[in-house]
Amino acid sequence: MGKAEVLRLESVTSTQDVARDLPLGSIVIAEHQTAGRGRLERRWEAPAGSALLVSFVLEPNPLLSLAAGVAAAEACGPQVTLKWPNDLLVGERKLGGILVETTPNRAICGVGINLSWAPDGAARLDQPRDEVLERLREKMAVWTSAPPARVLARWRELSASLGRRVRVEISGRATEGLAEDIGPSGELIVDGHPFIAGSVTHL
Repeated sequence: MGKAEVLRLESVTSTQDVARDLPLGSIVIAEHQTAGRGRLERRWEAPAGSALLVSFVLEPNPLLSLAAGVAAAEACGPQVTLKWPNDLLVGERKLGGILVETTPNRAICGVGINLSWAPDGAARLDQPRDEVLERLREKMAVWTSAPPARVLARWRELSASLGRRVRVEISGRATEGLAEDIGPSGELIVDGHPFIAGSVTHL
């Protein structure tokens, strides 16, 4: 394995694609993504230079998506909350998201945050990118190494999903109920039933 790198690139298909072959500890930052990805094969698009687009190469961690969400929310500021499993919200508007792709020996954690531009209906942070990135790097180091119980507790504090009615859609089936808690592996408990994945709508 080579030495961890910090790569700053102009244009990439996706920071996830570049990060996949880099050593643990590496970070990839891009001005623009031509094929940015969100969860569930959704496209993530933003004008060049208008968003923080970064991928971290990390040790696999079953709670990485939640830990990264906590880190990103704290890096953005106190107005930001978390929607399960991995959206950053300001009020009810999406500010950004997290995408974790794992292989047996590493996890690639991508974070996208709208800074100077946002799609219709979404939120933007309006803070300098390098400042947000620096805070995010610090918070990622803290939360990706934190004990699982501490990650879960902090995620609960920041959650916009818990305690409200939600609709969870997975494989074409929808379930509505009260989002009661998250379980030890980060699963969402809705009316007593655990969901390990799915698309959540706040009702």
